[in-house]
Amino acid sequence: MDANIQVRLSFRISLPISKLVYQPSKYIVNKVFLTDITQKFKKIFQPGKLNTFGGVFTPDVLTILGVIMYLRLGWVVGNAGFGGALLIILLAKTITICTGLSMSSITTNIKIGAGGAYSIIAKSLGLEAGGSVGIPFYISQTLSAALYIVGFTEAWIFIFPSHDPFIISIAAWIILLSISYISALFAIKVQYFILAIIGLSILSFLFTPEPLNRNVEVIGSFQDADFWIVFAIFFPAVTGIMAGANLSGELKNPRKAIPVGTISSILVTLVIYVTLAYFVSLVGTSEELRTNQMIMVEKAFSPALVLLGILAATFSSALNSMVGAPRILQALSSHKSILLHEFFGKKTEGGEPRNAIIFTGAIIFVALIFGSLDALASLITMFFLITYGTLNLVVFIQQSMKMISFRPTFKVPRIVPLIGAAGSLFVMFLINPVFSFIALVTIIVIYIYLTRKGLQADWGDIRGGMFLVLAEFASRVAAKFPRHHVVWKPDILLPIEEPNKWSGSLLFIKNITYPSGSVFAFSVKSNDREKTLTSLQQLVDPLKEEKIFVNSSVIEDENFLHGAKLVIQTLQGGSLRPNTLFLTLGSNEEKDHIINEIVKQATKHELGIIILRQHPRTAFGFQKTINLWLRDRSPNWHLAILIALQLQLNWEGKINLVTVAAKQEDEKRLYRFLERLSDQTRLPSLTEFHVLQGKLDQVLTEAPRADINIFGLGEELNFTMMREIPTNINSSCLFIKDSGKESAVV
Repeated sequence: MDANIQVRLSFRISLPISKLVYQPSKYIVNKVFLTDITQKFKKIFQPGKLNTFGGVFTPDVLTILGVIMYLRLGWVVGNAGFGGALLIILLAKTITICTGLSMSSITTNIKIGAGGAYSIIAKSLGLEAGGSVGIPFYISQTLSAALYIVGFTEAWIFIFPSHDPFIISIAAWIILLSISYISALFAIKVQYFILAIIGLSILSFLFTPEPLNRNVEVIGSFQDADFWIVFAIFFPAVTGIMAGANLSGELKNPRKAIPVGTISSILVTLVIYVTLAYFVSLVGTSEELRTNQMIMVEKAFSPALVLLGILAATFSSALNSMVGAPRILQALSSHKSILLHEFFGKKTEGGEPRNAIIFTGAIIFVALIFGSLDALASLITMFFLITYGTLNLVVFIQQSMKMISFRPTFKVPRIVPLIGAAGSLFVMFLINPVFSFIALVTIIVIYIYLTRKGLQADWGDIRGGMFLVLAEFASRVAAKFPRHHVVWKPDILLPIEEPNKWSGSLLFIKNITYPSGSVFAFSVKSNDREKTLTSLQQLVDPLKEEKIFVNSSVIEDENFLHGAKLVIQTLQGGSLRPNTLFLTLGSNEEKDHIINEIVKQATKHELGIIILRQHPRTAFGFQKTINLWLRDRSPNWHLAILIALQLQLNWEGKINLVTVAAKQEDEKRLYRFLERLSDQTRLPSLTEFHVLQGKLDQVLTEAPRADINIFGLGEELNFTMMREIPTNINSSCLFIKDSGKESAVV
């Protein structure tokens, strides 16, 4: 402020009120002047949306140009030489460049919300995947702030050895929390000043007055560590590209700001790191570079300015974490992914997540009290890398699906996210295999927990499409091979004429399909299609709850039989088609011709047939014992045995093989037949064999008591017999016919 203006302002403020009253024109001028000053002061603190430079570029650059640049770059060059250091920088930057490009691509395809990377993953892979990555990512951002404060404190103590480290840490924590609490916009404005300091410190080193060494060592001797260990130590220096994305909810135009700000920050810092690595190799020998971590300070034009740059770098990194972490927490809370989500999800009128900021600050304070966080440094890096890897994986999956819904305006080759994902995983296990394993297990556990919570999002994600694409690919592969009886499983076609009146047993359907079978249920209606579909879906919902794969549909047709025939014909063209028709036989004989025609159509299209005649009183009894009736030399027994085994498995019951001998001398032969059949089909060891002498209708009551009896079905349906048998033996009955595609022997 100009000195004259300052004097006039001081004078006017000190004027007595009486003089202001008698000089109204001057009072107006003074009031306008003071109001202008007040408005300018408020403008610094008022909330607002951030642009590309302030909201993305500046936070990213300040996080990337951290303490490792000042204190470890010389050590890297001293061990690897300039050529080796250049390779390390390029390899590390390759991962972040790929991640930045992937993030840029996907942000031009979706409307990104608050939380940056969390929002991208949640909107792509669902809230469960977003939360399983977002929660550890929030923790790592929060603990990173504590680490940066510790780094700031150590740099401060290097300058002022007599100061108390704890007091310095707490003072830095209070200042950082205050800045982040006021507003993100104010924090960004503070970072402009920090960016200027870091820029001046870099220039101070580049204009070193020290004589330069012209004999640059291209490849170092790696005396302190091998190539990959040096790489692992340097790699955290290039992380931090999510700092701007974490503020996505505060950006004016995140779809534009994130790609431009992220990529430009990566490229600018790449140039800075390469330039500094070259100049470091010029100012000292490899021995000096390896043993003196303060060489950039000592060789600078102004050592004090570089020391100030170190303090500014650690301070800015901590500030970025303290501004970004609460916004991740608030985004997680808005989707109810964490406990106390209502409290942490609140925002001020200006959009500041104050509750999340205070809670994050409290965690940082506790971490500072416990002192050194070196043991957690590797785990923190793992969570960052998992976030990078997952983000790249999301883009790679969407590109591979080749769906029209993924059409980003910023396109990248598919190799880019693949390199980013593979590189992140590789670097994780390179840095610390133990912490990599712990981090992956942590994310899996959180994913399982969130899946059980049943989170609901108000948007769609790519999971359904992703698995649909995989299923279609598998179907195309499966179509090249014949459907073989070796891999038979019960895939039931279930016609239901009146869903709201259906008397069939859903529990029984479950018992013959669980765990690997499927059900395609359909009804035929010419009117009230939506009402019928709702009733049908409600009817089969219990099967879905049992994790059985169920499809349901309503066919619009005037005639149930005609509609059913169309369904059977149509489904035969699909890869995931049913293999067995399931019908129920009621008491209304007028429907017998419909059953007969449907069975003929199903037989024509090579479907197995199951017809259930349920006993009106006993139903399925205790669901334990199954009588399987086999005719001598009949080829129609494969499907019957397979269904009996399904029931025995789900009922945990017992199978009785029953056959009828017309003559007494046939009994031994039939026993051997049953034993041999049991051995070939690998029936349970407790299976019993029963040979009854006489005619079938005469020996029904002599069979052992069972909860269900299974009979073969002839070429012609005898509905009278099918209704009489359950009554005679006081048990529900299944009548089964093979399609020719099953085998119980293999």
